[in-house]
Amino acid sequence: MTTIEERILEHKQTLNIVQAPSELEGRLRNALENVPTKKRKVNRAMTWVASSAAALLLIVGTYQYPAFAYFGSMLFSKNELSSLSFSEVAEQGYGQTVNKSKTLDDGTVITINGVIADDNALLMYYTIDRPAGSIFNESKSFRYNVDKVQGFLTDSDMRGGSGGSSKDETHYEGISKFEPVSPFSRTLTVTFYEWLNSGERASYPISFKFEANKAMRSMFKEEDISKSVPVDRGIVHFDSITASPTTTNVKGYYEMDYEGYPRFPGEIKLYLNGSEVKSWGMRGERFIEEGIAGFELEFDVLQTDKIETLELVLENFDGYQKVEEPISLASPSDQSITIGNEKVWIRSVTKTDTGYDIIIARKQFTILETEKLSVQADGIVVPVSSISLSRPWDLKNGNILWEQTYSFNTMEKPDHLLLDGYHYIKTYDKTIPLPIEDNKK
Repeated sequence: MTTIEERILEHKQTLNIVQAPSELEGRLRNALENVPTKKRKVNRAMTWVASSAAALLLIVGTYQYPAFAYFGSMLFSKNELSSLSFSEVAEQGYGQTVNKSKTLDDGTVITINGVIADDNALLMYYTIDRPAGSIFNESKSFRYNVDKVQGFLTDSDMRGGSGGSSKDETHYEGISKFEPVSPFSRTLTVTFYEWLNSGERASYPISFKFEANKAMRSMFKEEDISKSVPVDRGIVHFDSITASPTTTNVKGYYEMDYEGYPRFPGEIKLYLNGSEVKSWGMRGERFIEEGIAGFELEFDVLQTDKIETLELVLENFDGYQKVEEPISLASPSDQSITIGNEKVWIRSVTKTDTGYDIIIARKQFTILETEKLSVQADGIVVPVSSISLSRPWDLKNGNILWEQTYSFNTMEKPDHLLLDGYHYIKTYDKTIPLPIEDNKK
């Protein structure tokens, strides 16, 4: 199997002998501008046209543009990349030094120190220095932030960031993470903004030359996983995995029998050579098509030069239990009733001026379906009229349940609760081996 060091050497040699033509961006831009204007239906179509024009020019011109090259001698975890200054990560060969500054009217200096780019993200390291005699938190809130990065075929939103001020609050060091940028961008513009004392927002664009050959390439990319796991009310699909020197991303989508995202997106873990890779969370992506919602999982860097096994494990996910039989209300108490895999507590059935109130308790993530929730009273079905907010029920044994009051407008005492079903966090523990044969070459 090819090690990371061997791949690095291969791409370094390629970079030394293959250079991007200086007129590449101009040729691409002209090709796009010469595409015949058509009535715009959806943005997706225009994106396809732009991509096709760029791809056609590359094929005809037989260019071999080394979009991403990685020269680093070691791999940092995401925590390390976020805690080190750019000068420290640059010592290991990471990224492109920028050192581009803008001085604001009040003397504040914003400096982009450097960027790290790969198939998953663009990391930007920057500093903000306030003039002598002023601090950042004069208004009790941080007044500066970052919007997005733009360039040729690039319009990347910020996904997150971190940073901190010096003790005297005159110097700030920050890191912003953006969506991936196009390797064909030769100039990138990052827009900073400031909340003025008047409440208005002032924008400060800073442009710099982007040298993609000093950024990084993906270490591992599989764009067609084609793996799926059946769940109670649909299927969880996994489409692709991209492992880079900044992060490891897994993309997929939900195909459920209802629209929107599942109530509980579940816990999905990644294992490299049998060891768990630290998870950095999940975010929802755009709807792939109507009713089908996408997601992206973010994990730490794969810190190894040999990938023997790579597995995803869907530990738990949204479960659904259908309730077939009516639930007796004859003897309310603090004793639980087992329904399927979960328990509920019918704590009380109380007469009120307008009908009856029923207090039902359950675990925090056991959610009753309430659309058709009703009671049976003297042979008549009465729908729920109102539901209170959840409130804790402390069992005084280290466990806390959550109860709600369900009100019904009936003068007859209810004898049965009619419930269609409930959602809960269900254990699946399904292992999804990821294809890695192409990456063992």
